[in-house]
Amino acid sequence: MSPIISSSELKNLSAENLIILDARVGKDVHQTYLEKHIKGARFIDLDKDLAEIGEDAAFGGRHPLPDITKFAETLSNLGISEDAHIVIYDDKNGANAGARAWWMLKSFGFENVQVLDGGFQAAEKDGVEFSSGEESFEKSSVIKKEGWLLPVKALENVENELLSHSSTVVDVRDAYRYNGESEPIDLVAGHIPGAINIPFSENLDENGNFLKPEVLKQKYTELLKDKPQHLIIHCGSGVTACHTILALNYAGFPIPDLYLGSWSEWSRREGKEIAREV
Repeated sequence: MSPIISSSELKNLSAENLIILDARVGKDVHQTYLEKHIKGARFIDLDKDLAEIGEDAAFGGRHPLPDITKFAETLSNLGISEDAHIVIYDDKNGANAGARAWWMLKSFGFENVQVLDGGFQAAEKDGVEFSSGEESFEKSSVIKKEGWLLPVKALENVENELLSHSSTVVDVRDAYRYNGESEPIDLVAGHIPGAINIPFSENLDENGNFLKPEVLKQKYTELLKDKPQHLIIHCGSGVTACHTILALNYAGFPIPDLYLGSWSEWSRREGKEIAREV
């Protein structure tokens, strides 16, 4: 199954096990969901459901993963069973929390998980049916899992693999943040020494949709030419990095490693070198 689904394809889905998740973020986002969402969509919260916010971002970053048993309970509360076909959307074409939810569901063991291409805006444009208020559904049984299935790297792993030149570390933040011109979210501008910059926005076309798989394949093949083939992807806090992981999977590449703590952890950790291009 492709990790990306179009709004026209979504309109034609009629599977009984279909579950749509609204993963938009922002101020008063649950109220935004209540006012308007794709019919049947269930709200999932980045900070409460897709992360376990710690006391110190220097150890784990701004959006560490929740304990897998807690995530299993979240899935149960959302009525998600093991045979579910899950479609996720946000309003930033996966760059908010849509791709993060996709990554977590895949890492939990779900096979049939897709992100809506173009997100909320595409659904509106293409006449997908919308609703308001809370959706009613029954809880499902809690699914038992021992641990996350997809590879996650710790800060020490990233540092060691850069020193040994055994991995290519890709920073998907905007170039001005990577270059050290300014930093709108974290405390310090710049990047991890040795990391390369491929902004996640380059996964999208001029209309905000994902580039075709073959175009992404050619693009990343060229960008990563003559570099270590083992990839570690990071961003500010381990959320937007999943957008590029999704794009690489869509293009047919193996799912790369995620540096979960990302820049929010590295830039706060005492003694870590910070590189700048300005």
